Amino acid sequence: MRTLSSERGSTKVTVAVFSLLIVAVLFAGIGFFFNSTLQPYQPQNTAREIIEVGKGQAPAAIARQLEGMQIIRSAKLFLYYGKLKGAWGKIKAGEYELSPSMTATQIFGILESGISVSRPFLVREGENSYEIAAQIEAKGFGSKDRFLKLSRDPAFISALGLNPPPATLEGYLYPDTYLLQRKMTQEDILKAMVKRFQSAWGPNDEQKAHELGLTRDQVITLASIVEKETGAPEERPIIAGVFHNRLTKKMKLQSDPTTIYGIWQKYKGNLHKSDLLDPTPYNTYTVAALPAGPISNPGAEAIRATLNPAVHHYLYFVSKNDGTHIFTGTYEEHSKAVAQFQIDRKAREGKSWRDLKKRAATTPNTPTAPKTEVETTNH
Repeated sequence: MRTLSSERGSTKVTVAVFSLLIVAVLFAGIGFFFNSTLQPYQPQNTAREIIEVGKGQAPAAIARQLEGMQIIRSAKLFLYYGKLKGAWGKIKAGEYELSPSMTATQIFGILESGISVSRPFLVREGENSYEIAAQIEAKGFGSKDRFLKLSRDPAFISALGLNPPPATLEGYLYPDTYLLQRKMTQEDILKAMVKRFQSAWGPNDEQKAHELGLTRDQVITLASIVEKETGAPEERPIIAGVFHNRLTKKMKLQSDPTTIYGIWQKYKGNLHKSDLLDPTPYNTYTVAALPAGPISNPGAEAIRATLNPAVHHYLYFVSKNDGTHIFTGTYEEHSKAVAQFQIDRKAREGKSWRDLKKRAATTPNTPTAPKTEVETTNH
């Protein structure tokens, strides 16, 4: 016969065994949880995916998005791990590059960093603010109209540290490759471009401008014209010298790119005589001085050429239809050059930048056309 004490002993053993089983199950569950959550979903898959985390986006939505992108194994486990870790409150809005080969800890580290994916944005030498604004809009960084409005806002410009502040930021959006993050505002982008200009324009440039009798804004204005007038680097100091000579003699610059800028929003690709007679503040066929301001954003070489113009007697230049020009000192010589290279259609046929552009569009691996925008200058 079993005694009461033996029954009690048996019960204690059963409870102990059952408790051990529960503990074992709990540990196995915890082990499975951490193994499933902390280990990479696909350790060998290093492919990168970009996830955009919105401001105030719910943790569950982020977890589901990661699961749908196959970055993590389980949205629920990832969600619970984030709560356990206290990580969800630290996540910042932005665009992040993640991989299935990352652990949960690594993923949370990136989401908490606030360091978004950087996208290269190129401002080319000679591009104007209209062109840059269009690219800003195309890349998804806000409307071009607002970008242009900001670039002309006196209060915004005054806060950028340019002394004295220019009338607009045309000319000061320095050509370079910028790494933009999706969370950046247009104000941030403009500040970055102007800051890059400020780092390039130093005291020596200011001193050289003073020696030439020019302000910083006048140098940038002239450099912006030089940038647009030629695609041949070796010609920039010569063309700068032509404009310096004409300014000294109080001659009109008669530069087609300035006229084009003045009618930019209605310009269709060809200048007409009526355009040359339209007295805009940028039409140097009617304005007997520099235009109202820069017409593009010049690069370092154009600025350097303007500060160090070639010394010569030339007052005119005309396109040779190959991206270079012929320079002359008298109107008679210039007229002959115009007749030779512009009036004679055979001299122009198939050689102008427009023809080269058309050819490049239809022929694979064709070099891009020269940057020269006009067929003749300084008539």
